[in-house]
Amino acid sequence: MYLGIDLGTSEIKAMLVDGGNKAIASSAVKQTISRPYPMWSEQSPENWWQATCDALEQLRAAAPAAFAAVRAIGVSGQMHGAVLLDARHRVLRPAILWNDSRSFAECIELEALVPESRQITGNLAMPGFTAPKLLWLQKHEPAVFRSISKVLLPKDYLVYRLTGELVSDMSDAAGTLWLDVARRDWSERMLEATGLGREQMPALIEGRDVAGQLKDDLARQWGLSGNVLVAGGAGDNAAAAVGVGAVAPGSAVVSLGSSGVIFVSNDHFSPNPAQAMHAFCHALPQRWCQMSVTLAATTSLSWATRLTGHSSEAAFARLAEDTVIETAPIFLPYLNGERTPHNNAQASGMFFGLSSNTDAAAIAYSVMEGVAFSLADGYAALGTAGTRIRQAVFVGGGARSRFWGSLVASSCGFALQRPVDGDLGGAFGAARLARMAATGEAAEVVCSSLPGDELIVPSATLAARLKPRYERYKRLYLATNDRALQQPRAD
Repeated sequence: MYLGIDLGTSEIKAMLVDGGNKAIASSAVKQTISRPYPMWSEQSPENWWQATCDALEQLRAAAPAAFAAVRAIGVSGQMHGAVLLDARHRVLRPAILWNDSRSFAECIELEALVPESRQITGNLAMPGFTAPKLLWLQKHEPAVFRSISKVLLPKDYLVYRLTGELVSDMSDAAGTLWLDVARRDWSERMLEATGLGREQMPALIEGRDVAGQLKDDLARQWGLSGNVLVAGGAGDNAAAAVGVGAVAPGSAVVSLGSSGVIFVSNDHFSPNPAQAMHAFCHALPQRWCQMSVTLAATTSLSWATRLTGHSSEAAFARLAEDTVIETAPIFLPYLNGERTPHNNAQASGMFFGLSSNTDAAAIAYSVMEGVAFSLADGYAALGTAGTRIRQAVFVGGGARSRFWGSLVASSCGFALQRPVDGDLGGAFGAARLARMAATGEAAEVVCSSLPGDELIVPSATLAARLKPRYERYKRLYLATNDRALQQPRAD
């Protein structure tokens, strides 16, 4: 058995996977986000650890024999977060998360300090990344900054608690703006610009490499015997790609979760920072990836569900299927700013075209369409780097809606394949990385594609109806999110 742990923003999930790549059992523990000030987003690393222990105890209770047979553990998690440790490896403050946008001014400063930063990292400096967060801390929390001995990413903190080792994998490290992504090594130039050195960074390994061995006391506590290895793991999107078998060059994943991601696997480094496309290392050696990211995907639907007083997101989403498209409002899903292609932390969401006839069904439709248009924007940014997608695996909570999938496929112009179980996520990929660490098997053997549920193909009729709305959507961003005219966000 192989154990995968996924440290998400809203929950921590654990999953047992057997040697035949079958998910045996899973558990999950919800997480909350602290937003003490506008644009802030934080969580407690200690809460992560306690939730992980709770999730593993649930899993052990649900499948005791399978749990006792665990031979390796893999961890995936939310990227970009800053976990700060002192010289005794104690946490100095709450972790600053990927969707925290307080450091937008420091992004400008960092690119001025290192004019070649985009060539080194392959990415624009964005508030979500880790390095600008440290510049912010240097200015606003200098005592904390001076006490930093190590900076870890969220899932790497769990690896530390499991093994005592301070390591990170290439896919997660690529999201810090401290990595020379082409060389797969820390950049002394980028570290120096943020007042840090290599000694404050974790050791770098590949996601399928062994990070360490599970601590003896934890093995005894959880009833595990023998040497239980812990793999390097991966950032959440790279782990999800490993989980669905998107490891060969050109294979793609569309993930419709809290954020919306288009992920494409490559055998070479292919950046396009001008349009806020991410170019990261994949979780496997000598493989890279491109990603477009919209920050509020199912988050937008959750928000609209609460706003309209509905208790079920699924039931609210189903209302959209009977809406007259042409009379629905246009929705900009920039509830938390936006990444690809705008890189605008202060971008604001909006409804345009409301009337006294607008009902909840029209609101549901508009939100789902707006997220689909945001993904189409991201795909256009990937296209400027020469990337073309014929078919992508469709995963995440939003993939449960075939109607939403049809909007995405028809807006982007490529087919979506829904796996039989499209909600396996990063935990399943982390378990596959654990298996490779333990057995030495090749990715081509372990990372098979998941059985397909159905293929959602673009509809020419729907695409024709969406086209004028998409053009209006793009014009509305330009008209309402001009940075020179914007007021500071107050959320």
